[in-house]
Amino acid sequence: MHDPYAFPSILSDFDRYLIGEGRHWDIYERLGAHVREIEGVTGVHFAVWAPNAERVSVVGDFNGWDGTSQPMRNRGANGIWELFIPGMSAGEKYKYRVTRDGHSIDKCDPYGAAAEVPPRTASIVSDLSKYAWGDEAWLERRKSQNPLEQPVSVYEVHLGSWKRHGTGPCDWLDYRELAHQLVDYCHEMGYTHIELLPVSEHPFTGSWGYQTVGYYAVTSRYGSPEDFMYFVDYCHQNGIGVILDWVPAHFPRDDHGLRRFDGTALYEHDDPRQGEHPDWGTLIFNYGRNEVRNFLLANALFWIDKYHVDGLRVDAVASMLYLDYSREDGQWIPNQYGGRENLEAISFLREFNEVV
Repeated sequence: MHDPYAFPSILSDFDRYLIGEGRHWDIYERLGAHVREIEGVTGVHFAVWAPNAERVSVVGDFNGWDGTSQPMRNRGANGIWELFIPGMSAGEKYKYRVTRDGHSIDKCDPYGAAAEVPPRTASIVSDLSKYAWGDEAWLERRKSQNPLEQPVSVYEVHLGSWKRHGTGPCDWLDYRELAHQLVDYCHEMGYTHIELLPVSEHPFTGSWGYQTVGYYAVTSRYGSPEDFMYFVDYCHQNGIGVILDWVPAHFPRDDHGLRRFDGTALYEHDDPRQGEHPDWGTLIFNYGRNEVRNFLLANALFWIDKYHVDGLRVDAVASMLYLDYSREDGQWIPNQYGGRENLEAISFLREFNEVV
C-alpha cells in the first residue's frame, strides 16, 4: 500500500504563478482528476481551487463517500487543494466535500471531464488521451485556409430533440448515431458546419443546455467523452465543421455546481446587483477575478484542444456587456466611470478573442 500523502505536488512554481495571473491556458491539465504515474506509481491525481475552504476531501464509492477518509492537502497561497490516490483508475465516480464554517457540501468537479447522467451529479474520472483521431487532413486544411474566405452554411441543432428512438424521456440517439445521421443530412442540404446547442453538462434535461454546471464535461446523456470525440472526428472526416454554443455569461444555482463553491462567492459576485441575473435566476461570473477568467478562457481552449471543435458561438453577450441589463434603477452598480458598461466583461471578451 502506498501512502497518498507521501507524493509531491505536481504543480510547479510556474504553474502557481500562471494561475495567479489568470493565464494558465492548459490549467485543465493540472486541475481536475487525472490518471497519472507519479514516482512510478499509477493512480489518480485530484486538484481543485477552493481558497476559502477550511477542509476539502475527495469522496466517492471508493471510500464509501466518507469525508474523513481522504482529505486533500492545501497547497498554499493559490488556494489549490491536491491529493494523489494510488491505484485508482478511470471510471470512478467522485465529488469534493468542501467545508467552511462547520458546514460541508458535496460539489462536482469544476474541471471534471465527465459526469453521471442527470439527475445524478457525481463527476467521473476520465482519460481523454485514449481516442485515436483520424481528422489530420481536416486540421491541416483548417490551419492553411482563411475561414473568412471559405463558404459557410451552418445548421444549428439540439442533439436531444433533433431525432429520437422513441417518445420516452431518455430515448435519445447517441453521439455516434447522431454523427452518421447528421452528416448525411448536412450533405443532403448543403450545410458546411453543424452548430450544437450546448453539449457541456447541464442539470435540466428539459432545457436546451444553456445553464451549464460542468464546463469541461461533455453531457453524458448521449454517451462518453470518447463518443463525442467520434462525433467530431466523423464530421471532420466527411467535410463538416463543428461549432459549439458556449455560455460564459452565467451559471445555475444548483448546489452541486459552482455556486458558493468554497462557501463564499468564488466564481460569482457576492452583491446580487452584480452577481445575479434577474431574468434567468442564474449567477453572473466575476470577470474581474483572474482565476475565474482563467477558468473560462482555458475552457474555450479545452474544447478546441481536446475535442478538435472548429469554433465557439458565445451566448448571451448583451447580458455580459451591460451592468443594467434587464434591471431597473437601483438594481445595478455603475462602473468606475459611472457608466453602464461592464468593463470587466468587455476586457474578458477582448482577451477571449486574442487567446482563442
